[in-house]
Amino acid sequence: MNFIAFDFETANFQKHSACSIALVMVQNNQIVGHYYTLIKPETDFHWKNIQIHGIKPEDVRDAPTFPEVWAELSHYFLENRLIVAHNAAFDCSVLKACLDYYNLSQPHYMSLCTVQTSKKLYPQFENHKLNTVCQNLGLALEQHHHALDDSLACANILVKQAETFGIEPLKALVKYR
Repeated sequence: MNFIAFDFETANFQKHSACSIALVMVQNNQIVGHYYTLIKPETDFHWKNIQIHGIKPEDVRDAPTFPEVWAELSHYFLENRLIVAHNAAFDCSVLKACLDYYNLSQPHYMSLCTVQTSKKLYPQFENHKLNTVCQNLGLALEQHHHALDDSLACANILVKQAETFGIEPLKALVKYR
C-alpha cells in the first residue's frame, strides 16, 4: 500500500487550533519518510489539551503558522492520494477548519480511518483506541498524543492490516473528501 498517515494535536477545543502535525509516508508497505512540526496557533491553549499532549504556548512561540506549514505540506494532499489517520474524522476536520480559518483552498483526497478498519477487522478488541490497538497488535507507540508517534503507529496499524487481511476489506471504508 501507498499512503500518508497523519495526525494533528490542537491547542484547545476549536478545530482550527492545530499546534502540531506529523505525516508519515508509506510506499509499498514501507515507511519511507516523515515530517513533524509544531504550529503556532492564533488562539489560546486550554489546560486540558496541554495535559493530553504536553505542548505549551512557549513551545510554539517561534513555530511556523499553519499557512507556512501548509505551503510545505499541501502537495501531499493530492487528489486520489490515500490519507490515513486514527480517528480520521477528527484529523480531517482539523485540516478543514485550519484551511477555512486561513481562507486556503480545500484539497480533495481519499481518507481511511484506522479506528474504523480496526473495528471491522478486530471486533474482539476491548476498544479501538490507538494505544489499545497497538498493544493488541504488538506495535510500538512510544509517546501517545505526540503527532509523529501517533502517525507512525497509525501507519504501522494499516500496514499490518493490509498484510494480514489484504486490501479488499479496507477499500470499502475509504472516503472521498
